Amino acid sequence: MTLDPASTELWRDPAAAPADRVADLMARMNTREKLAQLFGVWVGIDAAGEMAPHQHDFAIEPGDWDRLVGSGIGQLTRVFGTRPVEPLIGARGLARTQREVMAASRFGIPAQVHEECLTGLAAWRATVYPSPLCWGASFDPALVERMGVHIGRSMRRLGVHQGMAPVLDVARDLRWGRIEETIAEDPHLVGTIGSAYVRGLESAGVVATLKHFAGYSASKAGRNLAPVSIGARELADVLLPPFEMALRAGARSVMNAYTDNDGVPAAADPELLTTRLREVYGFDGTVVADYFSVSFLRTLHGVAGTRAEAAAQALSAGIDVELPTVDCFGAPLLLALESGEADLALVDRALERVLRQKCELGLLDPGWSPDPEVLSDGHADLDDDESRAVARALAERSIVLLRNEDVLPLAPGKRLAVIGPRADDPGAMFGCYSFPMHVGVHHPDVPLGIEVRTVLDALGADHDVTHALGCPVEGGEDAGIADAVKVAADAELAVVVLGDRAGLFGGGTSGEGCDATDLRLPGRQEELLEAVLDTGTPVVLVLLSGRPYELSRQADRLAAIVCGFFPGEEGGVALANVLSGRANPSGRLPVSFPAAGVNQPATYLAAPLATRSEVSTVDPTALFPFGHGLSYAPLTWGEATGDAEWATDGVFEVSVPLRNDSDRASSEVVQVYLHDPVAECVLPVQRLIAAARVDLAPGEARTVRIGLHADLTCYTGRAGHRQVDPGEVELRIGASSTDIRTTLAPVLTGPRRFVGFDRVLSPEIS
Repeated sequence: MTLDPASTELWRDPAAAPADRVADLMARMNTREKLAQLFGVWVGIDAAGEMAPHQHDFAIEPGDWDRLVGSGIGQLTRVFGTRPVEPLIGARGLARTQREVMAASRFGIPAQVHEECLTGLAAWRATVYPSPLCWGASFDPALVERMGVHIGRSMRRLGVHQGMAPVLDVARDLRWGRIEETIAEDPHLVGTIGSAYVRGLESAGVVATLKHFAGYSASKAGRNLAPVSIGARELADVLLPPFEMALRAGARSVMNAYTDNDGVPAAADPELLTTRLREVYGFDGTVVADYFSVSFLRTLHGVAGTRAEAAAQALSAGIDVELPTVDCFGAPLLLALESGEADLALVDRALERVLRQKCELGLLDPGWSPDPEVLSDGHADLDDDESRAVARALAERSIVLLRNEDVLPLAPGKRLAVIGPRADDPGAMFGCYSFPMHVGVHHPDVPLGIEVRTVLDALGADHDVTHALGCPVEGGEDAGIADAVKVAADAELAVVVLGDRAGLFGGGTSGEGCDATDLRLPGRQEELLEAVLDTGTPVVLVLLSGRPYELSRQADRLAAIVCGFFPGEEGGVALANVLSGRANPSGRLPVSFPAAGVNQPATYLAAPLATRSEVSTVDPTALFPFGHGLSYAPLTWGEATGDAEWATDGVFEVSVPLRNDSDRASSEVVQVYLHDPVAECVLPVQRLIAAARVDLAPGEARTVRIGLHADLTCYTGRAGHRQVDPGEVELRIGASSTDIRTTLAPVLTGPRRFVGFDRVLSPEIS
């Protein structure tokens, strides 16, 4: 009689403890089988467009698949996100590949599948949601969490297990091309919104991957992959808190940064990836390599002389899985083990984490099926009405009205000149990690796959519209600008739609590898704007961009300024709704708009450096500050109050009465800042510690109560943190970082190392 293997092998028993199952499986594996679980394979990398730095330097040989699959495979890279593929066809192909993986190896362990999902699942025909800057501008973690749920469900239905998002890099230099991927310049907002996305994705059973750990956004001069030179305090106070918050929200994976911090590449830094991440933060998930970052230890950083050395350094530092495809963790790592350059115990350390995660995902269960759920019902609509509704709601709540000289909302039937390179291009709505701009641009003959209305399309439904391009995003001719001037002169109002074209590695003006030397509008767009202003026709500027631009020369001559960043597939409709008054603008700036010559956000600059002084000719005062945003129906604020002192359990409650005296629904974002008026060092002087968004119907009055918790024991011991004496700090409450309505001076009940609040109790609105 033949025994069922599941009855004799503990690792196959779903009822056994995961740790016992993993230990049993590891004991049965040889070294090659162990290593095979520690790398991904990117099928189609050789034919894919450029989607990662130096991608085609690391393409695997076409005949390598049969050799690799025989020992198993840890991950499959971007099955749906490498080229346009019909969802059902892609799902069938994935099922076939998983069967090959399972049949070829001794243990039949399926591969874990990952995809990009920064603005929705990066797959053809999937919903493209607003960019992360829009998430921050919404100040609405509940809506971002809903978006995460929708994205996660789509991924699981297709057989995808892991999503490469969210990006938790805090915006530090606005010239950096990847500003569009950040959530904000403020660590609390980044952590709050990023944690919401994590909860949504993880609730759908998809592993969320936090990136890029850590320091990437602080690269010198905003250059992609440039070195990072920051102190321990800035790292701990500004760049790391979002990761701590998102880990507590349940993220099960972390991706390392490409950059080096003070000369040590993150991919080879055990202090960062093991001591801090594992021992201090208590993380027990997987660390996956940013694409080719293990190889970059040899080719870019120069700290490893061979692939074997690179593998040994990354493994020792704490990287568990080499992505996107095998280069160093295969034969080179085996060679390092045989020579004693690498320790098999470190392989086992990484393998235990990888197999435990596969156990959590059900991939080690005997009954696991390689057929994705979508194949059972044949329903592969990745852009359903409910998803589009979430995308539109988030787009509308993220649009920021920066200036309005009583020209908005637009009166129905008004004669409009709609001008500019972003007015009639669906791509104006998408960031560089959206499928259309990340993959679709390499397949110009393939349809977009989703319905997208441009600003011109959407405004044309309600207004008498004429259109002129003026100039493209970059370049252009004098004749085009002259045509735009003529159209503007004949209109009652000119809507000038400017901004960025998202791309990769020089393929756009915003995005990965598309860094800027200054913050003036790209190409001839500022020249176009000046020419239209000179006509005397009132001008509404609509900015669709991946970063704030320097508008100080035009701001006071513009009738209105509206910022949409990259608002996703429903962005055109959302903008038209805001411009026409069907939706009230309620977004708030997640990044400050700079003054002339300034390239860094102003949130964490201490006085007197954050305001005009005699020590420099550059005035760093933001043109539009963090948290700023206007409304067609501003709410009336009552007097904000707080408890007499911190309670013995560390709680301090702030109450803010709000009333809507208008005849339209309106919103406010109550922002609470920690202010240290006698700071002994530059950081921090004023920082966001809580925010609550409240929506009020016409005539409605409500009170926002925000509970702050000051027990910061989990933050003690960080390098560079100073003690805060009782009564030293005060709370500032207002509608932006500069619009402060109330200042409270709470008394702390004892000295604490103060970097931010361990937790903020959920706002109560009554």
